[in-house]
Amino acid sequence: MLLPMSTVYRGQIIWRHLRLWKRSPTRMGFEPTRAEHNGLAVHRLNHSATSSCVCNARQYCSSSSVLNLRLKMVDSQYYLPNEIGVAALDCTEAFRLLSPQEKMYSHYLSRAAWYGGLAVLLQTSPESADIFVLLQRIFRKQTPAQLEQVATATGLSSEEYQAFLVYAAGLYANMGNYKSFGDTKFIPNLPKDKLKALVRASQAFQEQPTEMEALWDSCSCLLFSLEDRQKQLGLGDKGVTTYFSSNCSLEDAELAQKFLDSKKLSAYNTRLFKRDNGGKACFEVRLASAVQKDCAVEGECESCCGSFNFEEKEFTVKRGDYAPLMEKVSHYLQKAQAYAANENQRKMLEEYSRSFTFGSIDAHKEGSRYWIKDKGPIVESYIGFIESYRDPFGSRGEFEGFIAVVNKAMSERFAKLVSSAEVLLPELPWPREFEKDTFLKPDFTSLDVLTFAGSGIPAGINIPNYDDIRQLEGFKNVSLGNVLSVAYATQKDKLTFLEEEDKDLFIKWKGPSFEVQVGLHELLGHGSGKLFVQDDEGKFNFDQSKVTNPETGEPVSSWYRGSETWDSKFSTIASSYEECRAECVGLYLCLNKQALGIFGHEGQDAEDVVYVNWLSMVRAGLLGLEFYTPENKSWRQAHMQARFVILRVLLEAGEGLVGLEEVTGKDGKPDARITLDRSKIHTVGKIAIHRFLCKLQVLKATADVEGGRALYDCYATVGDSGAHNFLRLRETVLLRKEARKMFVQANTRISGDSVELVDYEGSAAGLIRSFTERFQDDAEQLEADLLKLCKRDAPCWC
Repeated sequence: MLLPMSTVYRGQIIWRHLRLWKRSPTRMGFEPTRAEHNGLAVHRLNHSATSSCVCNARQYCSSSSVLNLRLKMVDSQYYLPNEIGVAALDCTEAFRLLSPQEKMYSHYLSRAAWYGGLAVLLQTSPESADIFVLLQRIFRKQTPAQLEQVATATGLSSEEYQAFLVYAAGLYANMGNYKSFGDTKFIPNLPKDKLKALVRASQAFQEQPTEMEALWDSCSCLLFSLEDRQKQLGLGDKGVTTYFSSNCSLEDAELAQKFLDSKKLSAYNTRLFKRDNGGKACFEVRLASAVQKDCAVEGECESCCGSFNFEEKEFTVKRGDYAPLMEKVSHYLQKAQAYAANENQRKMLEEYSRSFTFGSIDAHKEGSRYWIKDKGPIVESYIGFIESYRDPFGSRGEFEGFIAVVNKAMSERFAKLVSSAEVLLPELPWPREFEKDTFLKPDFTSLDVLTFAGSGIPAGINIPNYDDIRQLEGFKNVSLGNVLSVAYATQKDKLTFLEEEDKDLFIKWKGPSFEVQVGLHELLGHGSGKLFVQDDEGKFNFDQSKVTNPETGEPVSSWYRGSETWDSKFSTIASSYEECRAECVGLYLCLNKQALGIFGHEGQDAEDVVYVNWLSMVRAGLLGLEFYTPENKSWRQAHMQARFVILRVLLEAGEGLVGLEEVTGKDGKPDARITLDRSKIHTVGKIAIHRFLCKLQVLKATADVEGGRALYDCYATVGDSGAHNFLRLRETVLLRKEARKMFVQANTRISGDSVELVDYEGSAAGLIRSFTERFQDDAEQLEADLLKLCKRDAPCWC
């Protein structure tokens, strides 16, 4: 895709640099022109050498980045284009049909989710919360339309002001200044001096100049900085993370995990901080909780807090991370209890509230058990520290909370899939002993999202993520219907890397095929497969004398022990590996006529759905290269790494199943073409996925970390040798990429005895307004709390 040309700022020095730049090839191997924009923006990053920066800003902004009037070529992946898609999630009709009690229940749950979601700012980067507060203060005083007049008077062009709105909307949508899908930093696509002038001209600044100046100084350096380490999230020298203090290494993360396992503590709601105590490394494990006392408090039998010696290191477990936010979450969950539909919902909310009050994952697990038992609710929800994708070590959960209303018509199809699960599971390519002893039929519903607080909104979810509950007690699946309907709408002229004859078919069947893939992926992908475990008492959940490894023919010789879990054992590859396994299950079982029939696809239509589903996966594997960082050879997005691995597996299958070639596009620039021989999907393709999927499950079931890592890393390697130069193809993908859509969500508010739904337009301005109106009741206190939390942790990032 070709992005619009950014403004090229005039001036003798600038044009001299541009002339020099045009004489040499760019990193992508072609010459950008004003008429044919290549996705590179020219920024004048005029950081002042005398500007005041907090200690973390001083560390990250080196002298090379504070030169006045310095030109820097910024790859398009580090800013959001002005024409980025912004769509409103429509839940008006679904909400209208709720009873007054259900509306009240939804409202208070939404409040809990939105306040808890602000913790993601503190989980993302040192500067995210400061930037959030800066934006909130500006837009609380002036709407985007009102501020536009100020921007014009200050000298911003309409394109520059739109770039500012897009940046602000992006920060809100991602709950931080790193993309939720890909973990890449994004910066404002306008000069720093112009943004500073706009901030200073705003009404918020005029009313509180000292406070606003201090706030700008605290985040402005990091807001624009693109030092190598800051370009993406990661641990140590690979990127930025606030799950660990900046002095933590991978070895420290591994040691901390061993310590947590020894204490039977989950890492999901923790962060790790390392400090030096007289030459001895000491570690603080901080639990997310409203309570800040480390001793046992009322309602708690025993505190897990205290100081411990472990492998000659000192570990201290403390409470109180995100305390004011967790207090809000617990408060609104308690409010929601009064409107719960049944006893399971009441007990669920009681346990969740206890979890966020005391920092107890055991309480959250107990709440999740009640949640599983709450079958077929009209209003569905889940809240907590859930997904570990963004923890560089793969164990700590990012906060999220969703509230949604059941779509009955679509849910009937998923109910049929659940009923057929016990027939479809034996079709999977591993021996019966490697499947769960009993398939615990879950709820599987299609939902229209009312609220989804966190860093991003997925298409489907399979939760809870606790292995012991999933294996023995069950889980739930949800497909987010109103997200699917707008997120994956595709225009023909924006479809990249496909043959022209495939595009119309792709557009017609992309939605239906993805619906099939989501259903199979969530229910029978994440919901399948046994883990071999020896518990603390030495008891096995499998017969050691009979179960053999189908890959070696020998008895199973490894398994999970005690408190070890899938995440703690496979750590850095766990998320992507599991997504790959689930995607393979979807590809494999979509070949089953019964599975396709459940979704209403038969005959030629069914074959077209299969073809587009496989073609979509192959294309996604190529698109996944956008999320690979060559500089440190790391992947930034679990799902896209998984899809690239599947592409490699299908290319390796040979026999002309998948074709991938580099070509020159109609615009004369690098392009690529993907082909898929539909006549070989049921033969060559099925055999390849059969073999690979079996290996994935066997290695997972037997806790064979070494074998699993070797297999997965082999296929996930991105190189420039062999039949395909994937590093060069990555440049082509970046050239043609399309920015992911952002979603505008409604607010709820109490009016008298009823609850109203407040909708916003699907635009950057609409997204901004939704956030500024979301926290109106206690905006000043909330912003003060966020700034206090930032200040407390600032030394940890130095």
